[in-house]
Amino acid sequence: MLALVIALPAGEVELASDALWALGVVAIEERDGEHRIDDHYVELWTSLGDDADTVAKAAEGFPARWRWRLVEVDETVAETWRAHVTPTWVADDVVICPAWIPVEAPSGTVVLRIEPGATFGLGNHPTTVLTVRALRASLFPGATVLDVGCGSGVLGVAACAFGAGRVDAIDLSPAAVGVTAANAARNGFGGRIAVSTTPIGDVDDSYDVVVANILAPTLIEMAGDLRRVLGPAGVLVISGVLSGRFAHVVDALAPLQVIAVDELEGWAAVTLRW
Repeated sequence: MLALVIALPAGEVELASDALWALGVVAIEERDGEHRIDDHYVELWTSLGDDADTVAKAAEGFPARWRWRLVEVDETVAETWRAHVTPTWVADDVVICPAWIPVEAPSGTVVLRIEPGATFGLGNHPTTVLTVRALRASLFPGATVLDVGCGSGVLGVAACAFGAGRVDAIDLSPAAVGVTAANAARNGFGGRIAVSTTPIGDVDDSYDVVVANILAPTLIEMAGDLRRVLGPAGVLVISGVLSGRFAHVVDALAPLQVIAVDELEGWAAVTLRW
């Protein structure tokens, strides 16, 4: 298994972390770095998959002062977290379950089986739970959906389970393509979810529902494109924003109007429409 290691000044950890989350990493570990120049250097350890060429291409966007390298790590050690995860109940009749764990659920329960691979995420983060709930409330049978920053494909799989006719899933992380496609097939929706690394700026279609579970700075940056791809009667669901601290994101999305807000563990999901 390949680990991506970035050495950078300690004062730039937040900036680098935002860049890595945007690429779809599952987790980031901060360690003391070996290098000392004019500032205290630290190392961020993460993973963008095992394709060295793909990781190198993603790393081309890093500032030159961030020195990065790939390190081979023991996969059995890196995967110990799998023994400790549990299913995540989104509602009384909706559960997101790690693909390797059996789950007992009442008849009629929507069970979403997810294998995260080298992507974000497993579906247990509050923003994912909130977005799945908002999706369920917003969808109608046959709706077209765009999932911006799809990660492991949890939201696309959920959308299909709730009746979406077609889901286009996009992510800047190349690792997301294979993982999302595999999870779509695992849940019986392989023919209804199309996944790619197409930037939202290159998406030409419009959609009934657009979902973007992404951090606030990125939501603001892509606000114009989020409005552009939303159909005339469409609904936009955003998450990745903090409770009570998303007014600047809503302002960037004007003239869309907020129709619902749901909060969980300090995070929020916001539903907007024309």
